[in-house]
Amino acid sequence: MKIIILGAGQVGRTAAYQLSREEANEVTVVDTDDDLLRELQDRIDIRTVCGSASNPHILEAAGCASADLIVALTHSDEVNIVACHVAWTLFKTPTKIARIRSQEYLNRTTLFAEGSGFAVDAWVSPEELVTSYIEQLIRHPGSLQVLDFADGRVRLVAVRAVAGGLLVGQPIRNIRNHIPRVDSRVAAIYRKGRSIKPEGDTVIEPGDEVFFLAAREDIRLVMSELRKLEKPISRIVIAGGGNIGLRLAQRLEQSMQVKLIERDERRARTASEILRSTTVLTGDAADEELLLEENIDSADVFVAVTNAEEANILSSMLAKRLGCGKVMALINKPSYAELVESGSIDVAIAPQTITIGSLLAHVRRGDVVQVHSLRRGAAEAIEAIAHGDETTSKVVGQPIGTIRLPEGTTIGAIVRGDDVLMAHHDVVIAEGDHLILFLTDRRHVEAVEKLFQVGVSYL
Repeated sequence: MKIIILGAGQVGRTAAYQLSREEANEVTVVDTDDDLLRELQDRIDIRTVCGSASNPHILEAAGCASADLIVALTHSDEVNIVACHVAWTLFKTPTKIARIRSQEYLNRTTLFAEGSGFAVDAWVSPEELVTSYIEQLIRHPGSLQVLDFADGRVRLVAVRAVAGGLLVGQPIRNIRNHIPRVDSRVAAIYRKGRSIKPEGDTVIEPGDEVFFLAAREDIRLVMSELRKLEKPISRIVIAGGGNIGLRLAQRLEQSMQVKLIERDERRARTASEILRSTTVLTGDAADEELLLEENIDSADVFVAVTNAEEANILSSMLAKRLGCGKVMALINKPSYAELVESGSIDVAIAPQTITIGSLLAHVRRGDVVQVHSLRRGAAEAIEAIAHGDETTSKVVGQPIGTIRLPEGTTIGAIVRGDDVLMAHHDVVIAEGDHLILFLTDRRHVEAVEKLFQVGVSYL
């Protein structure tokens, strides 16, 4: 696939890195910063063009006329929208995705509906995705990651197994004895950073990172098998009153006690005018006296989402030392994220990894509905739809146990109409089923895609 990425910021660079790793993709990156492009080209196998993303001449030089997909990820919503419009009007680029940051645009999504005049096929908002991601972590205490599939009917949850959990020290198959009325499936286990294939006789050990799938209403019950359930969160402290901090406070303030710390006086004043019940404080979240005054030791969660990752790391470490129950920090550099999670910070939030899944769904061949990038991009969770019949499809009409899956790939669940089925060996896949797969090694993505491509006779 021929892909043009507009903007070489953090999200653009991550997208270029992830997409260029797949042999079938030819990636071109456009940006106004020539030095940044040279640095990027030295690291990964891509083509670069220096210039304005919305300039017709630059888009033509980038190969827009023959591109399959254009992804506009600059920091300007207006440039992204115009670039998509130019790509369609002049070059008929088939698929156009724009990064949209402004809440004003997001609240009026009919602007991007078909026939609206804007040639934007899909939009992605990193701030909105990150906000939803953090909200899910807060609403599911003890989770490391919570991802929705099939319109929220199925959830993939990652938890750290803790000694004392009912299933810890026992084989996976025993989960059905503990909670016989709940159907769930362990999709993957990571032990000391390495993937362990989840078999029925696999014993879960303390410290294992366990990914499991279950219906939304059964999540807490399954989590209780792996660790003692934490009490519901009620007190939140948010550091940073930017787009993410403000949106997160708006979503949580109706059901929780929220405090927001913002060092910029003007931005703090704006936040206080927008928020209803959140306590807005002007100050530095890394100020020990301020945190002590605001009783950080009684807070359930501290979330640092400022624009400076160093400040996020320092303030989170300080909050943890002062007695906060759980701390999360927004960190742009993946190398930093791995480093801090091994220390006093409970969850490192990487915006690029969260965002990339929205883009990958448009790149995957076959009918792929959703993609979530996991473990810093090393693994993926995919929701794909099975099409065809027994003669044209590699999966339709086949029991799951007979399907030859690539190494490290598991089918975790099937959504058939309104029913959620866990993927046991004897379940036969039907046309139209939504399959949720976990790939511990994304190098096998192409092989998985081929499973969901139908033969010519079906078309």
